[in-house]
Amino acid sequence: METRVAVIGIIVENKDSVEKLNEILHSYADVIIGRMGLPYKERRISVISIAVDAPQDVIAALSGKIGNLPGISAKAAYSNVISHD
Repeated sequence: METRVAVIGIIVENKDSVEKLNEILHSYADVIIGRMGLPYKERRISVISIAVDAPQDVIAALSGKIGNLPGISAKAAYSNVISHD
């Protein structure tokens, strides 16, 4: 199976969606390498980056599910390194 390393950038503008966001991230825990979250209090948002190693379709599905939450934006940036597991 081919996997890629990617970073999913997430902007949280609606804190009511955070619980659902965490549920989604928990369900993808096996492909998450690491997570960093930064609250930006002055703007009342949070900026989160998720590093993942997974097949491209799994990364796209995760990013899409996150981006469909109300008040949350997500975009994935993929590495060009492909691993064959």
